[in-house]
Amino acid sequence: MSSFLKDILRVAFSNGIIIFFGLGSSIITARYLGPEKNGIIAALLIYPGLFMSVGSLGIRQSTTYFLGKNIYSEEEIKTSISQIWMFTTIVSLIICFVLMRVFSNSGDNLLWVLLALAPLPFSLFNTYNSGIFLGKNDIKTFNKINWIPSLLSFVGLFVFVISLSFDVSGALIASIAGPLFISILLLFKNKFVQSFSLKYNWTIIKAMLSLGIVYAIALFVISLNYSIDIIILDKLSTSFELGIYSKGAGVSQYLWQIPAILSTIVFARSAVSKNDYQFSIKVAQLLRLSFILVSLLAVILMFVSPLLIVGMYGEDFYESIRVLQVLLPGVIILTIYKVMNMDLAGKGKPWISMKAMIPALIINVVFNFLLIPKYGATGASIASTVSYSIAGFLFLFFYSKETEIPIKEILAYKRTDFDPILNLIQKFKK
Repeated sequence: MSSFLKDILRVAFSNGIIIFFGLGSSIITARYLGPEKNGIIAALLIYPGLFMSVGSLGIRQSTTYFLGKNIYSEEEIKTSISQIWMFTTIVSLIICFVLMRVFSNSGDNLLWVLLALAPLPFSLFNTYNSGIFLGKNDIKTFNKINWIPSLLSFVGLFVFVISLSFDVSGALIASIAGPLFISILLLFKNKFVQSFSLKYNWTIIKAMLSLGIVYAIALFVISLNYSIDIIILDKLSTSFELGIYSKGAGVSQYLWQIPAILSTIVFARSAVSKNDYQFSIKVAQLLRLSFILVSLLAVILMFVSPLLIVGMYGEDFYESIRVLQVLLPGVIILTIYKVMNMDLAGKGKPWISMKAMIPALIINVVFNFLLIPKYGATGASIASTVSYSIAGFLFLFFYSKETEIPIKEILAYKRTDFDPILNLIQKFKK
C-alpha cells in the first residue's frame, strides 16, 4: 500500500489546492456579485459543464484503459485523440450554443453565452489528454492539469471582477485562463502538437469511441443528476434562489474531494490491475475509511454551517445554510458511489453505474418539479438528497453483484482497515 498511499498524498495535495482556490473564487463572486448574479453565472456555466460529459466522449477513460493495458502505443493514442478532439470541439460548441440560447433564462445575452462557451474547446482538449497520464500512472502531471486552472481562475477573478469591475462578464472571462494555459502547455511541453495528423487510424479511433461513448453516456447521466436541479431552478424559480442553491451545494460538494482523491488513484490502478478481485477488496477498504472521514466532516459542517456560510459569503447568502444542511446526508451516502464506481470504470465496465443513476435521476427530476415551485432552493436540495441516497444504495447492490463481494463484507469494518493510516503516522514520527 506504500506506493498507493504516496499517490493518495499527491492527489490530496492537489485537491487541497483546488479546494483553497475554489473556495477563494466562490467567496469573491459571492461578495462582489451577490446571490442573483451568482445565479446567472451558475445558469450559464451549467450547460458547458454538463456538455463536457457528452463532448468528451469518455476519451480520457478509454485512453487510460487502452494505454494502461498496453493495447495501443502512446503515440498512436495521442494522434487519435487529437483527431477526435478537432471534430468534437466544433459539434460541442454548436449544440451547446443552441441549448444555452433556447433553454437558459440568461441565454438572451449573447456576450455572456460566448464567454461561457469559450473554455469548452480547451477543457475538452485537456480532458482528452489527461487520460495519457492516468494510463501511465503519472499522477504528478495529472495533478498539475487539475490544480493550475483553479489558481489561474482565482487570479482572473481578482483582475476582472475586483480590479476592473467587469461584473458577470469578468467572472466568465476568468474561467477561460486556466483551461487555455494548460492546453498550450500540453501542446508544446508534452509534444501533443506533433500528434496532429490527417492520416487516420480508424481501427484505434473506432475502438476508443466504442468504449468511450459508453463512458460518456454513463458520465452524462451522472452529471445530469448533479445538474438537473440547477436547470429546473433556472426555469421554475428565480436567479436569487439559484444563487442561494449554488453556494450551499458548492460547499457540500467539497466533501467529495475525499473520495475524489481515492477515485483518481483507484481508476488508474484498476486499469492496470492483474488481480481484479483483490483490487476490489482494497477498494472496499478505502470506502470504509473514506466513509468515516466524510461522515465526521459532514457532522462538523452541519454544526458550523451558519458561521461558515455567513462568514465566507455574507448575510445575503444566509438561506444557503439550509441548503447545505439538507444536502449533507445525501452527500455522505453517495460517497459509496464516488469511491467504488472508478473501480468498475477502470475495469472497462462504466455502464454498471447507470443501473443506479438512471432511477436516481428520474426521482430527482420528479421531486424537483414537485418541490421547487413551493420551496425553491430548499426543495431542490431535498430532491438531490433523496436522489443521492437512492443512487448510493443501488450502486452498492450492483457493485456487490458485479465483484461477487457480499455487501456485508464490503461494509464490515476490520482492525486491519486502519493499518495503512497507522503505518503512515509511524513513518511521519520517524
